[in-house]
Amino acid sequence: MESRKKGGTGYLTWSDSMDKALLDVFVERYNKGDRAQNGWKPRVYIAAVKNVREKCEMEITMENIISRSKTFDKYHAIISKMLSQSGFGWDWDNNKISVDSDDVWNTYVHANKDATSYRHKTIKFWDMISLVYSKDRANGAGARTAAESAAEMAAENGNNSKDTDATSSTQVDGDRKKKRYRSDDSIASMLGEKLDNFTAAFQADVCEPPPKPASPEEILAALDAIPGLGEDDVLAAYEILVSNDHKFKSLQALPGGMKKKWILKQVNPK
Repeated sequence: MESRKKGGTGYLTWSDSMDKALLDVFVERYNKGDRAQNGWKPRVYIAAVKNVREKCEMEITMENIISRSKTFDKYHAIISKMLSQSGFGWDWDNNKISVDSDDVWNTYVHANKDATSYRHKTIKFWDMISLVYSKDRANGAGARTAAESAAEMAAENGNNSKDTDATSSTQVDGDRKKKRYRSDDSIASMLGEKLDNFTAAFQADVCEPPPKPASPEEILAALDAIPGLGEDDVLAAYEILVSNDHKFKSLQALPGGMKKKWILKQVNPK
Protein backbone atom coordinates (compact mmCIF):
# COMPACT_ATOMS: atom_id res chain seq x y z
CA MET A 1 0.00 0.00 0.00
CA GLU A 2 1.68 3.20 -1.16
CA SER A 3 0.61 6.81 -1.06
CA ARG A 4 2.27 10.03 -2.11
CA LYS A 5 1.71 12.92 0.27
CA LYS A 6 3.00 16.42 -0.15
CA GLY A 7 5.40 17.36 2.65
CA GLY A 8 7.38 20.43 3.52
CA THR A 9 10.09 19.78 0.87
CA GLY A 10 8.25 17.67 -1.70
CA TYR A 11 6.29 14.43 -1.85
CA LEU A 12 6.47 11.56 0.60
CA THR A 13 5.87 8.04 -0.68
CA TRP A 14 4.43 5.70 1.95
CA SER A 15 5.65 2.11 1.68
CA ASP A 16 4.20 -0.97 3.38
CA SER A 17 7.08 -1.01 5.87
CA MET A 18 6.40 2.62 6.80
CA ASP A 19 2.68 1.92 7.24
CA LYS A 20 3.52 -1.08 9.44
CA ALA A 21 5.92 0.96 11.58
CA LEU A 22 3.28 3.67 12.01
CA LEU A 23 0.43 1.28 12.79
CA ASP A 24 2.57 -0.67 15.26
CA VAL A 25 2.82 2.51 17.34
CA PHE A 26 -0.88 3.31 16.95
CA VAL A 27 -1.93 -0.19 18.07
CA GLU A 28 0.41 -0.14 21.06
CA ARG A 29 -0.77 3.31 22.15
CA TYR A 30 -4.42 2.47 21.44
CA ASN A 31 -4.17 -0.45 23.85
CA LYS A 32 -2.68 1.90 26.45
CA GLY A 33 -5.56 4.36 26.07
CA ASP A 34 -3.46 7.19 24.62
CA ARG A 35 -6.36 8.97 22.98
CA ALA A 36 -7.38 12.55 23.70
CA GLN A 37 -10.89 13.96 23.29
CA ASN A 38 -10.30 14.67 19.62
CA GLY A 39 -7.55 12.27 18.56
CA TRP A 40 -4.14 10.96 19.49
CA LYS A 41 -2.16 12.59 22.26
CA PRO A 42 0.91 14.47 20.98
CA ARG A 43 3.34 11.92 22.42
CA VAL A 44 1.80 9.30 20.13
CA TYR A 45 2.68 11.32 17.02
CA ILE A 46 6.18 11.94 18.38
CA ALA A 47 6.66 8.20 19.04
CA ALA A 48 5.34 7.40 15.54
CA VAL A 49 7.80 9.82 13.91
CA LYS A 50 10.66 8.24 15.86
CA ASN A 51 9.64 4.67 15.01
CA VAL A 52 9.21 5.30 11.28
CA ARG A 53 12.52 7.17 11.12
CA GLU A 54 14.42 4.43 12.95
CA LYS A 55 12.89 1.40 11.23
CA CYS A 56 12.58 2.80 7.70
CA GLU A 57 15.42 5.34 7.64
CA MET A 58 13.04 7.98 6.30
CA GLU A 59 12.96 11.67 7.15
CA ILE A 60 9.39 12.25 8.27
CA THR A 61 7.47 14.93 10.17
CA MET A 62 4.53 14.99 12.55
CA GLU A 63 2.45 16.57 9.78
CA ASN A 64 3.20 13.52 7.58
CA ILE A 65 2.03 11.21 10.37
CA ILE A 66 -1.19 13.17 10.93
CA SER A 67 -1.92 13.19 7.20
CA ARG A 68 -1.40 9.42 6.92
CA SER A 69 -3.60 8.86 9.95
CA LYS A 70 -6.40 10.78 8.22
CA THR A 71 -5.98 8.50 5.19
CA PHE A 72 -6.33 5.39 7.37
CA ASP A 73 -9.40 6.92 9.01
CA LYS A 74 -10.94 7.47 5.58
CA TYR A 75 -10.18 3.86 4.57
CA HIS A 76 -11.87 2.62 7.72
CA ALA A 77 -14.97 4.78 7.32
CA ILE A 78 -15.59 3.66 3.73
CA ILE A 79 -14.69 -0.03 4.11
CA SER A 80 -16.41 -0.65 7.44
CA LYS A 81 -19.60 0.85 6.01
CA MET A 82 -19.43 -1.62 3.11
CA LEU A 83 -18.72 -4.56 5.41
CA SER A 84 -21.85 -3.76 7.39
CA GLN A 85 -23.96 -4.41 4.28
CA SER A 86 -25.21 -7.76 3.01
CA GLY A 87 -23.13 -9.16 0.14
CA PHE A 88 -19.76 -7.74 1.25
CA GLY A 89 -16.84 -9.41 3.00
CA TRP A 90 -13.09 -9.03 3.48
CA ASP A 91 -10.60 -11.06 1.41
CA TRP A 92 -7.74 -11.61 3.87
CA ASP A 93 -5.58 -13.36 1.27
CA ASN A 94 -5.68 -10.45 -1.18
CA ASN A 95 -6.25 -7.60 1.32
CA LYS A 96 -9.34 -6.16 -0.32
CA ILE A 97 -13.13 -6.14 -0.36
CA SER A 98 -14.96 -9.21 -1.63
CA VAL A 99 -18.39 -8.79 -3.24
CA ASP A 100 -21.04 -11.42 -3.95
CA SER A 101 -21.93 -10.07 -7.40
CA ASP A 102 -21.64 -7.14 -9.78
CA ASP A 103 -25.26 -6.27 -9.06
CA VAL A 104 -24.50 -5.92 -5.34
CA TRP A 105 -21.54 -3.66 -6.12
CA ASN A 106 -23.33 -1.50 -8.68
CA THR A 107 -26.30 -0.96 -6.39
CA TYR A 108 -24.04 0.04 -3.51
CA VAL A 109 -21.77 2.48 -5.38
CA HIS A 110 -24.79 4.09 -7.01
CA ALA A 111 -25.73 5.33 -3.53
CA ASN A 112 -22.16 5.63 -2.18
CA LYS A 113 -19.97 7.38 -4.73
CA ASP A 114 -16.98 7.60 -2.38
CA ALA A 115 -16.61 3.79 -2.53
CA THR A 116 -16.22 3.63 -6.32
CA SER A 117 -12.45 3.09 -6.32
CA TYR A 118 -12.49 0.43 -3.59
CA ARG A 119 -13.71 -2.58 -5.60
CA HIS A 120 -10.14 -3.78 -6.27
CA LYS A 121 -8.19 -1.47 -3.95
CA THR A 122 -5.55 -3.24 -1.84
CA ILE A 123 -5.54 -2.18 1.81
CA LYS A 124 -2.89 -3.97 3.84
CA PHE A 125 -2.96 -4.22 7.65
CA TRP A 126 -6.77 -4.03 7.77
CA ASP A 127 -6.76 -5.85 11.10
CA MET A 128 -4.71 -3.04 12.65
CA ILE A 129 -6.64 -0.25 10.93
CA SER A 130 -10.02 -1.69 11.94
CA LEU A 131 -8.87 -1.93 15.56
CA VAL A 132 -7.37 1.53 15.89
CA TYR A 133 -10.04 3.49 14.01
CA SER A 134 -13.17 1.65 15.16
CA LYS A 135 -15.82 3.68 16.95
CA ASP A 136 -18.34 2.13 19.34
CA ARG A 137 -21.96 3.02 18.70
CA ALA A 138 -25.04 2.12 20.71
CA ASN A 139 -28.39 2.17 18.95
CA GLY A 140 -30.70 0.70 21.58
CA ALA A 141 -32.08 -1.86 19.12
CA GLY A 142 -34.30 -4.49 20.69
CA ALA A 143 -35.37 -2.34 23.63
CA ARG A 144 -38.98 -2.76 24.66
CA THR A 145 -41.25 0.27 24.28
CA ALA A 146 -43.03 1.80 27.25
CA ALA A 147 -46.41 0.92 25.72
CA GLU A 148 -45.46 -2.76 25.57
CA SER A 149 -44.44 -2.71 29.24
CA ALA A 150 -47.65 -0.95 30.23
CA ALA A 151 -49.80 -3.44 28.31
CA GLU A 152 -48.10 -6.33 30.07
CA MET A 153 -48.67 -4.68 33.45
CA ALA A 154 -52.37 -4.27 32.64
CA ALA A 155 -52.67 -7.89 31.53
CA GLU A 156 -51.21 -9.10 34.80
CA ASN A 157 -53.55 -6.81 36.72
CA GLY A 158 -56.50 -8.25 34.77
CA ASN A 159 -55.59 -11.81 35.73
CA ASN A 160 -55.49 -10.88 39.40
CA SER A 161 -58.94 -9.22 39.37
CA LYS A 162 -60.83 -11.66 37.11
CA ASP A 163 -63.08 -13.02 39.87
CA THR A 164 -64.27 -9.71 41.35
CA ASP A 165 -67.92 -9.86 42.55
CA ALA A 166 -70.11 -8.46 39.74
CA THR A 167 -72.83 -7.26 42.13
CA SER A 168 -70.48 -4.84 43.91
CA SER A 169 -70.76 -2.40 41.00
CA THR A 170 -74.50 -1.81 41.73
CA GLN A 171 -74.22 -1.04 45.43
CA VAL A 172 -74.56 2.52 46.71
CA ASP A 173 -73.80 4.05 50.09
CA GLY A 174 -76.61 6.46 51.07
CA ASP A 175 -77.11 9.25 48.51
CA ARG A 176 -73.49 9.22 47.30
CA LYS A 177 -72.89 8.16 43.75
CA LYS A 178 -70.62 5.22 43.16
CA LYS A 179 -67.09 6.14 42.03
CA ARG A 180 -66.12 4.66 38.73
CA TYR A 181 -62.72 3.09 38.44
CA ARG A 182 -60.53 3.22 35.38
CA SER A 183 -60.46 0.07 33.31
CA ASP A 184 -57.22 -1.85 32.75
CA ASP A 185 -57.18 -0.55 29.18
CA SER A 186 -57.30 3.03 30.45
CA ILE A 187 -54.47 2.35 32.88
CA ALA A 188 -52.39 0.81 30.12
CA SER A 189 -53.05 3.79 27.88
CA MET A 190 -52.16 6.28 30.59
CA LEU A 191 -48.99 4.50 31.66
CA GLY A 192 -47.94 3.88 28.09
CA GLU A 193 -48.31 7.55 27.15
CA LYS A 194 -46.41 8.79 30.19
CA LEU A 195 -43.61 6.27 29.84
CA ASP A 196 -43.29 6.85 26.10
CA ASN A 197 -43.07 10.61 26.67
CA PHE A 198 -40.37 10.08 29.27
CA THR A 199 -38.46 7.69 26.99
CA ALA A 200 -38.63 10.11 24.06
CA ALA A 201 -37.33 12.99 26.19
CA PHE A 202 -34.55 10.84 27.62
CA GLN A 203 -33.44 9.59 24.22
CA ALA A 204 -33.46 13.12 22.82
CA ASP A 205 -31.03 14.21 25.53
CA VAL A 206 -28.81 11.14 25.27
CA CYS A 207 -28.72 10.80 21.49
CA GLU A 208 -28.03 14.45 20.67
CA PRO A 209 -24.44 14.44 19.34
CA PRO A 210 -21.92 16.51 21.31
CA PRO A 211 -20.23 19.47 19.62
CA LYS A 212 -17.43 18.32 17.34
CA PRO A 213 -14.02 19.15 18.86
CA ALA A 214 -11.26 20.80 16.87
CA SER A 215 -9.06 18.47 14.84
CA PRO A 216 -5.28 18.19 15.40
CA GLU A 217 -4.79 19.91 12.04
CA GLU A 218 -6.89 22.90 13.12
CA ILE A 219 -4.92 23.22 16.35
CA LEU A 220 -1.55 23.04 14.58
CA ALA A 221 -2.67 25.61 12.01
CA ALA A 222 -3.84 27.98 14.74
CA LEU A 223 -0.53 27.68 16.59
CA ASP A 224 1.51 28.13 13.41
CA ALA A 225 -0.39 31.37 12.75
CA ILE A 226 0.83 32.91 16.03
CA PRO A 227 4.10 34.77 15.34
CA GLY A 228 7.04 34.40 17.71
CA LEU A 229 6.29 30.94 19.16
CA GLY A 230 9.27 28.57 19.32
CA GLU A 231 9.03 24.90 18.37
CA ASP A 232 9.08 23.77 22.02
CA ASP A 233 6.30 26.22 22.88
CA VAL A 234 4.23 24.99 19.92
CA LEU A 235 4.59 21.34 20.98
CA ALA A 236 3.81 22.11 24.62
CA ALA A 237 0.78 24.19 23.66
CA TYR A 238 -0.37 21.54 21.18
CA GLU A 239 -0.36 18.89 23.92
CA ILE A 240 -2.50 21.13 26.13
CA LEU A 241 -5.00 22.14 23.45
CA VAL A 242 -5.49 18.72 21.86
CA SER A 243 -6.54 17.43 25.29
CA ASN A 244 -8.80 20.36 26.14
CA ASP A 245 -11.14 21.65 23.45
CA HIS A 246 -12.48 24.35 25.79
CA LYS A 247 -9.02 25.94 26.00
CA PHE A 248 -8.66 25.86 22.23
CA LYS A 249 -11.98 27.69 21.85
CA SER A 250 -10.75 30.23 24.43
CA LEU A 251 -7.60 30.79 22.36
CA GLN A 252 -9.64 31.30 19.20
CA ALA A 253 -11.79 33.92 20.91
CA LEU A 254 -8.81 36.11 21.83
CA PRO A 255 -7.61 39.02 19.67
CA GLY A 256 -4.54 38.17 17.62
CA GLY A 257 -2.20 40.34 19.68
CA MET A 258 -3.07 38.51 22.91
CA LYS A 259 -2.76 34.93 21.70
CA LYS A 260 1.01 34.52 22.14
CA LYS A 261 0.94 35.86 25.70
CA TRP A 262 -2.00 33.58 26.56
CA ILE A 263 -0.25 30.54 25.10
CA LEU A 264 2.96 31.24 27.04
CA LYS A 265 0.94 31.52 30.26
CA GLN A 266 -0.59 28.10 29.57
CA VAL A 267 2.79 26.55 28.79
CA ASN A 268 4.63 28.18 31.71
CA PRO A 269 2.07 28.83 34.45
CA LYS A 270 3.41 30.72 37.45
